[in-house]
Amino acid sequence: MDMGTTRRLFGTDGIRGTANTEPMTAETALRLGQAAGLWFTRGDHRHRVVIGKDTRLSGYLIEPALTAGFIGAGMDVVLVGPLPTPAIAMLTRSLRADLGVMISASHNGFEDNGIKLFGPDGFKLSDETEAEIERLMEADRSHRLAAPLRLGRASRLEDAAGRYIESAKSSFPRGLRLDGLRIVVDCAHGAAYRVAPTVLWELGADVIAVGVKPDGLNINRGCGSTVPEFLRAQVLEHQADLGIALDGDADRLLLADEHGTLIDGDQILALIAVSWAASGRLKSGGIVATVMSNLGLERFLGGHGLALDRVQVGDRYVAERMRASGCNLGGEQSGHVILSDFATTGDGLVAALQVLAVLVERGQPASEVCRVFTPLPQVLRNVRHGGRSPLDDAAVRRAIAEAEAALGTGGRLLIRESGTEPLVRVMAEGEDGALVERLVTDLCTTIRAAAQGVPAGVA
Repeated sequence: MDMGTTRRLFGTDGIRGTANTEPMTAETALRLGQAAGLWFTRGDHRHRVVIGKDTRLSGYLIEPALTAGFIGAGMDVVLVGPLPTPAIAMLTRSLRADLGVMISASHNGFEDNGIKLFGPDGFKLSDETEAEIERLMEADRSHRLAAPLRLGRASRLEDAAGRYIESAKSSFPRGLRLDGLRIVVDCAHGAAYRVAPTVLWELGADVIAVGVKPDGLNINRGCGSTVPEFLRAQVLEHQADLGIALDGDADRLLLADEHGTLIDGDQILALIAVSWAASGRLKSGGIVATVMSNLGLERFLGGHGLALDRVQVGDRYVAERMRASGCNLGGEQSGHVILSDFATTGDGLVAALQVLAVLVERGQPASEVCRVFTPLPQVLRNVRHGGRSPLDDAAVRRAIAEAEAALGTGGRLLIRESGTEPLVRVMAEGEDGALVERLVTDLCTTIRAAAQGVPAGVA
């Protein structure tokens, strides 16, 4: 991130917060719609914005407020209803829209909601553009809003789901089918609850769909990519060949093989990378991942003559680096996988289809295909805080330096603040699992004490 770019509302993945409290209120959504509409209203053509959402109740609050804001700025609004985030990015480009909006808090519970913005190219906005929109939100816009004759209109795109279904299916190799494969797909009662099972069924799979009964309050509750135990249990119960768990807006995934063993984003990236490299489809001789990806992934790729280019956490930064370097594969350990040949943002369903294509081509079970490399012991923990950053504390800085020295050159230590929650994330990895565990535990204790204003070691 450009440290000179000041953003108050936007985090690493748009605006997010508790519904009906700032910043996720109708008033702020209205101002955002006006400001973003003004920023993207350039030229004499009829301006258009696509708005999608997931299934949480507060979407009914945020969607009409955004719609009013955009209409007031002179933009036509195309409403598509509950669809995955990558579908909104795709439709923004397909409809030649000036802007795309996804209303979702991703993997968070129903109490939260968020707003993600996409430019006309289908990519998430840069930090600089988000800062300009924030500046417009705080300025007096009354003299710039559209005259009555130039107000926008709202309409609903009835075949939006079908368009995305066909787009996702087109990423699966022609001539291959999923006949004979039993697949559990957990849609987290979220945005993909209709489209994901349909795509898998149309490609020939025996589909067991779970998490497909949204009621506005149950998104991500006890299911989805953040609750892997549920996916494991479903795979074992139904004796499935593969389990796919999506998050609330379906831009990331988690897999489980036929034994219920979990397959994270790093393994998925490794599998697709070597498969694409073998067929000549991988561009730029490597992939883009974040600082969170396991050191085992980096070593594995290096052994195959492939490079791993690391960026800061956030799939938007992965996408930006991919565009700059010409890579067509990148992602995060958490399961955001970006395949730029098919999508401009993470797409859990399309990534799963790439894995399924390898399963079909090799005729081997997921347990043999998807365990691509052995990860180094890695421990990640979060420390919640409510005030200033505890990372400024002298005792914390000293503890971090000591932990780095203990790991040496055979491991990595990463301490960072979350971009979406008041959390400090502590991650360490190395050859010695016991050492990694102890270092993370001690660091969390020190950071927690600093956050509470208590000297470390004092009860």
